Amino acid sequence: MRIDFKLRLDEAKTLPDIFEVVKSLVQSSIGKSRGGLMLGMANLGNQPRGFFGGFFTVGSNVIVLNKIPLQRIMETRPELYKPYVFHVLLHEYIHSLGYLDEGQVRSKVLDLTKNALGEEHLATQIAGSTESFMKHLVYPDVAWKPDDTGLELVQDFDRSSVSYIA
Repeated sequence: MRIDFKLRLDEAKTLPDIFEVVKSLVQSSIGKSRGGLMLGMANLGNQPRGFFGGFFTVGSNVIVLNKIPLQRIMETRPELYKPYVFHVLLHEYIHSLGYLDEGQVRSKVLDLTKNALGEEHLATQIAGSTESFMKHLVYPDVAWKPDDTGLELVQDFDRSSVSYIA
């Protein structure tokens, strides 16, 4: 049975919902998974010429998303929200699985997205050329770095992780 990732992404309502689509895609495509991840939302600033959408630190269990591009998307093209979040979460999830080479991760993300969602899907277009979406992701001609990133953890992010009381 083939999973309809496009439909699942369309029906996703929250960041954890989108992440479940990401994990399902990776598991079905490359047979790898990882549990116990957390999502942190932070103001990482605005870098128009050096885009910074999110990151994963090797050895950690936290994916961090920059809130600024999400804010900018809602102001310019709200329909980019899910495809963009899908793209960034997929990219960082692939890093969390041990793929560290940035070029390899970009290529893998593009291939996975194209195969799952199709060539015309906004997530595939973002994966193929993030640069062409910059005006919707960053504030033009203004760069700033916040004094305090204010990391906020998203509750119940990785639903498939087993929780227990020690």
